[in-house]
Amino acid sequence: MAELRGMTWDHSRGFDPMVATSGRFAEARPGVSIAWERRSLQAFADRPIEEMAGSYDLMVIDHPHVGEVARSGLLLALDGSGRDGELATLAAQSVGASHPSYRFGGRQWALAIDAATPVAAYRPDRIQAPPAEWGEVVSLAREGRVGFALVPINALMTFMGLARNMDAPVAEGAGFVDRGAGRDVLGMMGEIASLMDPRCLALDPIGVYEWMGGTADGPCYSPFGYGYTNYSRDGYRRFPLVFADAPGIGGNGPRGTVIGGTGIAVSASSPHRDLAAEYAFWIAGAECQSGLFFDAGGQPGNAVAWDSDRCNAASRDFFRNTRATLETSWLRPRYRGYMGFQDRGGDIVHAFLRGEATDRATLDALQAAYEESRA
Repeated sequence: MAELRGMTWDHSRGFDPMVATSGRFAEARPGVSIAWERRSLQAFADRPIEEMAGSYDLMVIDHPHVGEVARSGLLLALDGSGRDGELATLAAQSVGASHPSYRFGGRQWALAIDAATPVAAYRPDRIQAPPAEWGEVVSLAREGRVGFALVPINALMTFMGLARNMDAPVAEGAGFVDRGAGRDVLGMMGEIASLMDPRCLALDPIGVYEWMGGTADGPCYSPFGYGYTNYSRDGYRRFPLVFADAPGIGGNGPRGTVIGGTGIAVSASSPHRDLAAEYAFWIAGAECQSGLFFDAGGQPGNAVAWDSDRCNAASRDFFRNTRATLETSWLRPRYRGYMGFQDRGGDIVHAFLRGEATDRATLDALQAAYEESRA
């Protein structure tokens, strides 16, 4: 009897497809079972892998963690294990940098099973088309019709994404961000935050989409938020949302948003490493991703699913509508120490949006936190 344990995150998009695929996997292998547990979205972003690797065979992880565990021996490297042909296929089927985001130090530490980046969302019953440029977003915000997630982690992702859209280097070398670009971005964020309902400062993307999709008078447009295909499907919430490419600044298009998504990793200490790796490769493959994984509420990381007419028809063209944003998204740093910066950086930008710090003090604090994380 092989009883595997897995850890994922607590949302129907993160939990339901793991349960469905594990059931199908076990049906073909008598005596095998995979039991999944779940943690909150914040714990998913924060909880160190070393706290989980000793307890779970399989872990759904966030790619910024790989830099801290690549040399730790906690995760099983998935290359060089006799599956390099399958690995090459998955690399070719990556949406944007989803697959390479889990490659670090020359090894592959997880397989992309979920692809996401901040994109726009809107209520098609209240606006005909989403804004394509930032100036249009501000105009809509002045009418009280815009809301998006600005809890600390999302505030930092928005800051970095807007800077990258303007072609400003971020976290390259000794400086975190160009001062002039940083001031411009903070000015943009401060302006739109002042035009939105203050509750946006306390909401993550799920909270915003619940607000938009569950109430008649919520925001009708969100310019940035990690996409959730669930909210574009019939029957998930009262008002289905349509997702679209993120707005750009000027004529820059949607490029530069900070890629997210999830990958599936295998614990190096698992007594069932071969079975766990077999499941990981299967769930990341095109057939499962565009079939059972999507049908169970998942948001695939495989391009075959993103190209699927069936998956697009069931999600109001979520994948086609946001593909350009995903393909031009930015891979944030993954160096050892980055996660500490991410925690501090979100609080720093959030304090500015609450009116508790000047732009100069905010940029100084970001630079200091960045330097400390690289030390």
